[in-house]
Amino acid sequence: APPPADSGYPAYLGARLASFYERAGRVRCLGSPERQGSVSIVGAVSPPGGDFSDPVTSATLGIVQVFWGLDKKLAQRKHFPSVNWLISYSKYLRALEPHYERQHPEFPALRTKAKEILQEEEDLAEIVQLVGKASLAEADKITLEVAKLLKDDFLQQNGYSPYDR
Repeated sequence: APPPADSGYPAYLGARLASFYERAGRVRCLGSPERQGSVSIVGAVSPPGGDFSDPVTSATLGIVQVFWGLDKKLAQRKHFPSVNWLISYSKYLRALEPHYERQHPEFPALRTKAKEILQEEEDLAEIVQLVGKASLAEADKITLEVAKLLKDDFLQQNGYSPYDR
């Protein structure tokens, strides 16, 4: 048996994970008739104690192109999907630029602005806890309200939508 590397995991952990995730994509199916298909892989990694430096977690994050970080606090507040917008990402943004240019040229700028507002709201949250919302500048109060709209009306699933029943 190979000697353990990081936290008792084998040294080849990263290579094995990569070979698994690299199976995703367009494929030529075996058998007759000749046909093509695609394989999607959605992995779920639950690091112990939410520690993202865990070897399996860090190796997986180094490989995958999209990451949805689930947030226990959002789930406890009944905010579904409970995907944390500050730590989640996609590495496909450049690949989608031609589509956005043709179909929705304003989308990349709007996405960037929304992420900035949500990050600013996170930064203001500590100030609000210490001294209260009333002590904020009017512009900061507006930022908090816009962030609330983004979270509650755009990022949160509507449980009353006909397609969600």
